[in-house]
This record gives sequence, C-alpha cells and structure tokens, in this order.
Amino acid sequence: MLADGVIIDGVTDAAATGDGRDEIRDRLVAAAAEVFSEKGYDGARVGEIARRAGLTTGAIYGRFTGKAELLRAAIESYSRHEIDDLFASHRFEGRVADILTTVGSHLVTRQQTTEQALLLEAFVASRRDPEVKTLVRDLMEERARRMAALVVQAKKDGHIAGELDELAVIRFCHAVGLGFLLYEAIDLDQPDAGPWEVLIARMVAALS
Repeated sequence: MLADGVIIDGVTDAAATGDGRDEIRDRLVAAAAEVFSEKGYDGARVGEIARRAGLTTGAIYGRFTGKAELLRAAIESYSRHEIDDLFASHRFEGRVADILTTVGSHLVTRQQTTEQALLLEAFVASRRDPEVKTLVRDLMEERARRMAALVVQAKKDGHIAGELDELAVIRFCHAVGLGFLLYEAIDLDQPDAGPWEVLIARMVAALS
C-alpha cells in the first residue's frame, strides 16, 4: 500500500484538494464507473481501474475495501444527477403527483446514462455477491426513504388518498423505473412519449 504523502501524478496521495475533495478518490471513482460500465462487475479488475486512474492498486485499497465499495461509490457519484436536474427544472414544492408525472414521463425520453449501466451491473452482481446485494438494497432503501417523506406529505395535503399504502406506492414506482432499465439493456422498443404520458397521467390521477 502506498504510504501517506506519496506524490502520484503530481497529486499528494493523502491530501484533499482545497475545497475538501479527495482528488485521488474522485479519479478512482470515475475510472471504476467507466470500467464497470464497460466490463460489468464480474469482469472488472481492480488493477484495470487503478491503471485507468493513472494510479496503483495501493491507492484503491487505501480508500476502499474492494470492488463492492468502489461500485457503491460509483453509483452514488452518478445516481442523483438525473433526478436532481428534473427537480431543478420543475418547482414541485413537494407535490408528489407532479413528481410522479414528470419522472414517469421522463422514462421514455431519457438518454442512456452511466448511472443506468452501473445500476444494471449492480443488480446482476447482487445475485452472486452478498456484499453487492447489501449495497444495492441499501441504495434502494435510501431512495425509498426520500420518496416516503413525499408520499406522507402528499397524503396530508390531500394529493394522495390516505388509505393507499406508502410502501406499495414506493415499490410500484421502483418497479416501473427498474423495468425500463431492463428494457433499455436489451434495446426493447419503448412506447411513444405521447401515449405513455397519457397513461402515466391517468395512473397518477387514480392515486388522488
């Protein structure tokens, strides 16, 4: 393992950047996302990730326990950009019906992203690797908690029927999103945006 303070490609291994970010870690996460997307979790090698980052495997093991933790860091690094962009461009103000309509409609118009490739690899790997299974479950539960707060508020505001089970609403949303993830992986034809938006609008209306 590299000793603290070793200079690698002009960057001090132990030092963070002036804004508190760890530049070495950022390079490793970016390289890991690239390799996992290209080769899959099982096909990815720690040495290849380090090479693409211009570092050694010592830099990886100084920050991560192994591939599973690298995968989690890569997913977390890319996972919020798409939804955050949607939230930034639409003033939802907690209206869960608007959120479901916009995000649901977005499923058939979005471009393929690194996040989607990483999530797909994580789900496939979780069938064989208990550590990856745990990280995928934790990620999904974290997203579920964020949505649960919106559903609870929507019930209080009368936008969602109070008798609807919160977990059922959340899992339904997850199921639709993950289903599209699988469709995209095999290039299955997607419905046109117009008819799909009509269907989403009717389903969201049924929640009220």
